[in-house]
Amino acid sequence: MKPSFKLGLVQMSMSARPEDNLAKAVERVREAASRGAEVVCLPEMYRTPYFCQKEDHANFALAETVPGPSSETLGRVAKQAGVAVVVPIFERRAPGVYHNSAVILDADGKVAGLYRKMHIPDDPLFYEKFYFAPGDLGFQAFDLGPGRIGTLICWDQWYPEAARLTALRGASVLFYPTAIGWHPSEKAEHGVSQRSAWQTIQRSHAIANGVYVAVVNRVGHERASPGEDGIEFWGSSFLADPFGVVIAEAATDREEILLGEVSLARIDEVRTHWPFLRDRRIDAYAGLERRFLDGE
Repeated sequence: MKPSFKLGLVQMSMSARPEDNLAKAVERVREAASRGAEVVCLPEMYRTPYFCQKEDHANFALAETVPGPSSETLGRVAKQAGVAVVVPIFERRAPGVYHNSAVILDADGKVAGLYRKMHIPDDPLFYEKFYFAPGDLGFQAFDLGPGRIGTLICWDQWYPEAARLTALRGASVLFYPTAIGWHPSEKAEHGVSQRSAWQTIQRSHAIANGVYVAVVNRVGHERASPGEDGIEFWGSSFLADPFGVVIAEAATDREEILLGEVSLARIDEVRTHWPFLRDRRIDAYAGLERRFLDGE
């Protein structure tokens, strides 16, 4: 692993045309690479609008295979630019079997791995259980040219178990490609606290595990149908260091490319002075595999 490497986080808005979103992603990956990024991450399901706002069988036509348009096109870009890319897609695994996934491309353009979202939400305007089977590849880390990374996706970001298991596999940075935002009717009352909780829980994963956390959200107001409130995606992509310090953060309302550095020396420093991994009581955690400890 390199002692340090640079990340590029692409915060972008999506149109209704997958080919336009793919073309924009190609442009942004190239730009991030030209600015020194060695690993670039796109937002969750970057190639389409966030179609999970409603349950509609027609939306399954938006899915793609691996290999497919994203892995093939961005694989060529990765090789040309010499940059690794985390590419979140709507994956068609087989007829009737779909996942919310991330393809990990190394800087030679080859597929280094695949992650399938483990935690699938089902909430108003986030009807993901209609579309996605839960991931079955587990929590993983992937060796890329610059270093070892882990990838989780959106709703996974609320679960400390997911971050811990990925970090224990040696990831130096946890990527969270994301599609999260406000219900416009709730924003005035709950918006500040919702966004704060979202950042706080992810910063806590950085602290608890002594790793970098890179969160890449989409931005813009998307409506499933004209006249509906839709979702106002709040952007705010950020990079936190191993003690939870936010070292780069994007705006709530515009596209941006964030750049930041992962330093193995910083990981070592934090873990040495705050040795949470050393002091874990791995002999005393029985029960975590259960839903709830009824009556105990």
